[in-house]
Amino acid sequence: MVDRRKTRNVAVGRIFIGGGAPISVQTMWKRPLNSVQDALDGMHRLEDIGCELLRFSVPDMESAEILGQIASQSELPLVADIHFDHRLALRCLDFPVAKIRINPGNIGGMGKVEELIRKASAKAVPLRIGVNAGSLPKALRQEKNVAEAMVKAAEEELSILEKLNFHQVIFSLKASHIDTTIEANLLFSQAYDYPLHVGVTEAGPLVQGTVKNTLALSRLLENGVGDTIRVSLSDSPENEIMAGRSILQSLGIRNFGVDLISCPTCGRTVFDVTGFLDKVHRYMERINKNITVAIMGCPVNGPGEAKRADLGVTGSENQVIFFKKGKIIRRESADDAIEAFREELEKF
Repeated sequence: MVDRRKTRNVAVGRIFIGGGAPISVQTMWKRPLNSVQDALDGMHRLEDIGCELLRFSVPDMESAEILGQIASQSELPLVADIHFDHRLALRCLDFPVAKIRINPGNIGGMGKVEELIRKASAKAVPLRIGVNAGSLPKALRQEKNVAEAMVKAAEEELSILEKLNFHQVIFSLKASHIDTTIEANLLFSQAYDYPLHVGVTEAGPLVQGTVKNTLALSRLLENGVGDTIRVSLSDSPENEIMAGRSILQSLGIRNFGVDLISCPTCGRTVFDVTGFLDKVHRYMERINKNITVAIMGCPVNGPGEAKRADLGVTGSENQVIFFKKGKIIRRESADDAIEAFREELEKF
């Protein structure tokens, strides 16, 4: 069991971050905000597969208005990501937005910061302060130790907020380099009790980005550091969510339902594991039960693995065999196997 560091508890819409709350999984909307309905439809799909917090870029006032309409129709906590113009943050705070991602140091003078903080306090909306290695303040860009420079940048932002007695804050310190990300977050966590949003930024495409994030997040989470995560990928928000949930479940930190075992396939494969998974994988993501499912493809390891699972599937030519708790429960043709699989899952 991971001994998580003690952090402040921050309410973000219907969820909590820090203070021992479950480590939440979040992602970011990847298209311009042009349509309220398009966003709502996409959000429903993301929520179905386990998204707990969704961030939107707000580059202009039109985007702020659209986000406000979306937030007014959604129970999923939404985050407004804003830079340079404090008026965008003020407008977003007129709507039920759950959090504002902003850096006080880049939105103008202290008067603008104070105006934002007053309104955020009145609305009980927290801030996320994001420090990225690629966009450090000019005075810190020549620092030899990038991780230490990132912590100094966070401290500069924190000093502004603490002068204004505002403490409902979540921090993130991200780099595209694994070791820099880890070092910066460990340094910050040793000095401060603010919750941390962790992940590797600009990590790359699906495979490369998932590997980078898994390595960094595993080391941080096993050290008790991290209160909410995003697996940043040059890929879909859906894959970011599924990768984040899989990391937390594989580490034993959270249980999201189906634990899937599947055959990598080889020359002995007599059952189309890949094709079967393609048809049932998204369905399994919606099953919120603590069960193990094994989908195997050949007579070497298939029967043994399938029999040990809560629900096992293996096949031979055109016949698909179903096991439950080690016992064969049915045999179906390949054509009927998908529907039979869903029926057996539903029984759990």
